[in-house]
Formats: sequence, structure tokens, C-alpha cells
Amino acid sequence: MTLDGNSIYAYLDPRQGARIGVAEACRNLACVGARPIGVTNCLNFGNPEKPEVMWQFKEAVGGIAEACRAFEIPVTGGNVSFYNDTEGASIHPTPVLGIVGIIEDIGKAVRPGFRTARDAVILIGENKEELGGSEYLKVCAGLQGGVPPGIDLTAERKVHELCLEAITEGLLRSAHDVSDGGLAICLAESAFFGGKGLGCSIDLQDRIRTDVLLFGESQSRIVVTAGPRRAGKVLALARKRKVKARLIGRTGGRDIVVRVRRKEVLRVSVEDAFMAWKESIPSRYKIKE
Repeated sequence: MTLDGNSIYAYLDPRQGARIGVAEACRNLACVGARPIGVTNCLNFGNPEKPEVMWQFKEAVGGIAEACRAFEIPVTGGNVSFYNDTEGASIHPTPVLGIVGIIEDIGKAVRPGFRTARDAVILIGENKEELGGSEYLKVCAGLQGGVPPGIDLTAERKVHELCLEAITEGLLRSAHDVSDGGLAICLAESAFFGGKGLGCSIDLQDRIRTDVLLFGESQSRIVVTAGPRRAGKVLALARKRKVKARLIGRTGGRDIVVRVRRKEVLRVSVEDAFMAWKESIPSRYKIKE
């Protein structure tokens, strides 16, 4: 089971935000080898007596319906929470999706963390120059604006099916979806979740702005790893399914290293990145003497 939702996307475009919420939840399931079978939800909104809030609700419900039809999964229940206002100001529309999936063979389930050094790191999906609604804009520029990432639900489902087939055939050692924070955060989390302090060396050739490449939140992307002898089979499977996929690096070392068009743009030790991640909430709320 997984829970997903992005209030910034839904604030900028309620229908698109809801569609992405369903898609990302299904993508999370695909990354472990599960097929989605049912949806529940918690739809959180402000005062529905305000026309703009009722419009947000209508659009979000429409987006959920579109995405659920695309993934052929029923909504089995849920709840709606209205009147979430403080001093007359409504919260961002926040549709949260809970989706349940089934793994046919639990022995083939895959985890998100890097497992072994010298594995191939493969990006399934396409990097696009999209930065609207991103954590990068929010944290680094204090902005919650722009256009949220686009999503093609048919293409999204093809990415999931590729990942599921690769897991079923035993080709993958790990799989982690690219979502909040973008590709750089996905790589960092993959290093953390392996539990071995194992880093990676990544080479990207995309001709888009470097900050967007690292932190843009384009949808329909999964970072997977495969043993050296199985990487070619993963790429062949992607070609067969007509899904974009490419080798972007290797696991190994104790640093997360990213080069863009041969220029090193990021190097951080897994340990330092992990501590920054682990201590972020305690550091923000610690009592100053």
C-alpha cells in the first residue's frame, strides 16, 4: 500500500495535481513489483462555500477519475474534509490517494536502495525542462508557482509495465521513482535506502538547464539498477515496449557524483547527505539556548 498527494501541484492545477497523485502512487507500487487493484482517498479542502474552493474540489475529483480509468482501478471509498480554513484563508487543495497493490511473487519484490557496487544505473523515462511546483522552487526561491509537470497517463502506464516486467523477469536489483525533489533527490534516497553507504557516478547528456535537470520533477521516471550482465536486457525490454530508457551511470564508491555533459556539477558523500536528510526536522525545530 502507498499514500500520495502533492498540495502544491493541486494548488496550481487541481485536476493535474490529482492526476499526478494517482499516477505517482501507482508508480510507487510498480517500483516494488506490485500491480494496483484499488483506491481510497482523503480529499482535504477549504470552505466549499467559496466558489474557487468548490471549483478546486470539482477539478480534483475529475482528475482522480481520469487517472483511475487510465490505470483501470476502482475507487472503493474515501472521505472529504471541507472547511479547512484559518482566519478566512483556505488550505491548499490536498487530495491524498491511498492505493493498494498485489505482488504475485513476494520473493521477487524489489527495494529502492542501491544493493551492489558496479551495477548499472538506468533511467526509465525522459528528463524534461519542467520546474513549476517543485520543491526546488519552494525551498531555494520561496516560490509556489508556475505550471506543474505535465503527465501523459498512457505513457506513464507503459513505464510501470516495463518496470513490472523487468522485476518479474528478475532483471532489477532496485527501483525508485523520481518524484518530489527530482532526479538528484532520487539518487540520494537510493544511496540512503541501500543501508550500505553505497554511492554512484552519474553522467547526463541532456541539454537542459542543470538545476532543472537535477531538481525538476518531470513525471513518468524511474531509476533502476541492474547487474552488468542484465542491463542490456533491461534496455532491450524498453526498446520492445517503446519506452525511453538509458544507462546513466554505475553504483559504487562513497560519494554521489553527477556530471552533466562531462562537467562535474555535484559531489557529496553519502554520509554527509544522509545526515543532512536525517537531521533536517530536528535541526529546524531544535531549541536555541
